[in-house]
Amino acid sequence: DESALKAKLDPLSYAVLREGATERPFTGEYNDVYTTGSYKCRACGVELFKSDAKFKTGCGWPSFYEPQDGDAVVLIEDRSLAPRIRTEVRCANCGSHLGHVFEGEGYETPTDQRYCINSVALVLEPK
Repeated sequence: DESALKAKLDPLSYAVLREGATERPFTGEYNDVYTTGSYKCRACGVELFKSDAKFKTGCGWPSFYEPQDGDAVVLIEDRSLAPRIRTEVRCANCGSHLGHVFEGEGYETPTDQRYCINSVALVLEPK
């Protein structure tokens, strides 16, 4: 339930995951971490991304070129910065806001996508 989740999470994590906020760039725990493992949703614990899909972008947030599987996340059109349209990324299991995905930026990745994810939305499970 929502009150238990609010009690479990720190205020910034709750604001990002449940209210769609964004952590400040270059402040997140996982921005420059390249430990082998999997990244799980901080709210529900479902695996979202694998470390081998993480890549350096210099954008200030952890970036991945794909989720761990196609069903791990849900993509939703975000018109909050109209006229520019973004694509929001949410956890498919609990609906928590994770960040945004961008395409066509020219990164040399297999998907030409950048899943720009808030560190506070994730928990790294090292392998």
